[in-house]
Amino acid sequence: MKNEWVHQLTGNLRVRIVGKGLERLLNEFTRRGIYVWNVRRERDDSLTCHMLLRDIHHVRAAMRKSGCKLYVLDRRGAPFWLKASWKNSGIVIGVVTFICIVFILSNMIWRIEVTGANPEVEHTVRQELKKIGVERGALQFVTPPPEAIQRTLTNKIDAITWIGVEWRGTTLYCQVVEKKQPTETKSNTPQHLVAKKKAVITYMFVEQGQAVVEVNDHVVPGQLLVSGFIGKEGQTEIVPARGQILGETWYKSTVAVPMKTTFYMLTGKKRETHYVRFWSWKIPIFWDHEEQFSQFEKQVDEKTFRFFTWTLPIVYEKVVWREKEIAVREYSYEQAKAVAKQIAREQLQRQLPADANIQGEKVLHEAKENGKVKVEMHYQVIENIAIPQPIIQGD
Repeated sequence: MKNEWVHQLTGNLRVRIVGKGLERLLNEFTRRGIYVWNVRRERDDSLTCHMLLRDIHHVRAAMRKSGCKLYVLDRRGAPFWLKASWKNSGIVIGVVTFICIVFILSNMIWRIEVTGANPEVEHTVRQELKKIGVERGALQFVTPPPEAIQRTLTNKIDAITWIGVEWRGTTLYCQVVEKKQPTETKSNTPQHLVAKKKAVITYMFVEQGQAVVEVNDHVVPGQLLVSGFIGKEGQTEIVPARGQILGETWYKSTVAVPMKTTFYMLTGKKRETHYVRFWSWKIPIFWDHEEQFSQFEKQVDEKTFRFFTWTLPIVYEKVVWREKEIAVREYSYEQAKAVAKQIAREQLQRQLPADANIQGEKVLHEAKENGKVKVEMHYQVIENIAIPQPIIQGD
């Protein structure tokens, strides 16, 4: 039967009818619209057939004057299964509860592994994870995706260069690459201090060694600043030269800024659609009925579900469309010049050591070319120019 599964859902009966005039009774069933199938005669006065549960009341009305009797042999379908389940509701509730508990536990965070970091950085990583809701006992499908976690940790923790985030079952693995911080250790190896670049000396503090230059002296790369030889001639002693030598150095930077720029910017409006995906079938469970955006940025977040160690073919998918529009930014000549100077200064600061200080700046050249303002800057910077140079035997 094509609709047998429908009959199983609504319920059907296998019955035996006993009595005389069975053919007339079957014709009466037909007139009343009672559907029967698999009709089989057992003897001259009995037959078996199947009928729908919903027709049982009409069957009884049709049989009142027939002189036949009806006996139910078998009951099939969802109504009878539910009735039997209700009698054993304790077992059913227990099984459903067990499956729900295992499903929830299989999608929780049970462990967070942080590798490649010292104890201090590891503690910081765990604290930042806790702030965004990633902690032991949290549900995985309500936590941010690994890409968002990685981006958040990288932006908020200055001590790390890169961090990899990966889910493996109920464990979150974080692989940390720390920034190499310079260690200020006093060397006991005999050494000189020499200049690392051209500069005019502005400040000197010699902790150990013999200074061979003075403030306001002009030095070139490799020139000796503090000697590791101390003492009088014939009574010299070799020591590791140490000290701080500050000098005025010079940098140039050229930046071009367009006076008119076209770019996209988000308007703040968005549409969301939520799906549950079974294999390749996608079922929407919630969506915004707003009009489509002509220009948009699409973001798709997916959450998989697990049962024990198996990944289920069930995926929760959230699709967000963010409206964007074209924006045009125009600068006057003076505004573009100011922006170029700011960009040049920021670029230089990223190149300089942390203890360097920009003392002065000057515009060497400025021009308007092809819709852009081009600015060439000159900077005076005060920085430590001394670097160690080992003393080789025979120097």
